[in-house]
Amino acid sequence: MTLRWKKSARSTANTNCVEIGYASNNFLIRDTKNRDGGMLSVSGAEFFRFIGLIKARPLSGPR
Repeated sequence: MTLRWKKSARSTANTNCVEIGYASNNFLIRDTKNRDGGMLSVSGAEFFRFIGLIKARPLSGPR
């Protein structure tokens, strides 16, 4: 079975983006500009906690 990656429909070719995959009950996160550079693997609980934090406190821009 081939791993399927998804990225936001709002991203463009010139945007810094990440892609999300799902395998073996874990969410995988990788950089679209360096797809072979490795990935983060987190549990579903960790992933949804992370998404909740992003939604609760959106960043205003680069720091």
